[in-house]
Amino acid sequence: MRRVGLAVLLAALACKPEAARKQEAARDTVRRFFEALPAGDCAVLEPLLVDGGGEGSCRETVDELNAHGFTLVEVLDARVDGRSPEAVMVRARVARDGQVREQPFLLRVERHPAGWKLRL
Repeated sequence: MRRVGLAVLLAALACKPEAARKQEAARDTVRRFFEALPAGDCAVLEPLLVDGGGEGSCRETVDELNAHGFTLVEVLDARVDGRSPEAVMVRARVARDGQVREQPFLLRVERHPAGWKLRL
């Protein structure tokens, strides 16, 4: 009986709608980026960013975000972008220098051949 229940659960998870999988991937990308941000390691962060010009671009972005103390408070929601099925718009609550912003940040996360990437 347990095996049947487990098989049904696994089948249900495998049949998760494409939009839900995209939303989960986008949320995870945002979380991973902000978890790695304080260390400032572009070897980790650059693969999570849409290519904006190489290491210098990553370094500038990371230094700017860290200089202002940006941190992720929570991911509020994620929706597939109506303009592109390969992009998800993520609303997130962030803090700047320890103060939680009233208005959520809107972040675009795009699917690329190398994985999901954040466009800042």
